[in-house]
Amino acid sequence: MGSESQDGLTSRRGGGQIGPRMSQLGFADDVLARIRERDGRFDERAYVFVLAALEQLQARLPQRRHVTGEELALACRDLAIEQYGLLARSVLEHWGIACTADFGTIVFTLIDLGLLRRQETDRVEDFHDVYAFARAFEADYPWEAWKG
Repeated sequence: MGSESQDGLTSRRGGGQIGPRMSQLGFADDVLARIRERDGRFDERAYVFVLAALEQLQARLPQRRHVTGEELALACRDLAIEQYGLLARSVLEHWGIACTADFGTIVFTLIDLGLLRRQETDRVEDFHDVYAFARAFEADYPWEAWKG
């Protein structure tokens, strides 16, 4: 999935100008309202989280490119563990995300809203069963990160 800027507003960071930042807030409010209207299954933070995982994945690549559903699902797992540690699964489930297929539903909602682009070969099923949450966030948890 590729990220797409809306009038350049999503790519601006800081900048010290009030105008673009206020525009960003208005843009964000509009997007969140459209998400609420379209699909109330997931907390708004789930959409922001998936976009953050996509951005983090793109930043780690040598060059920005289209990523697969599997790559993005794995990036979501990594960001959840990095951000929320042992609570990763609980946080995601609190937002309504219980399996990797839910990441696909969120991504395709963002595509329908014009915030992400897809290729002809992209399918929501690309996100299905990439990993089991119980395994990824419990059995396979990187415990060595907690060792001193």
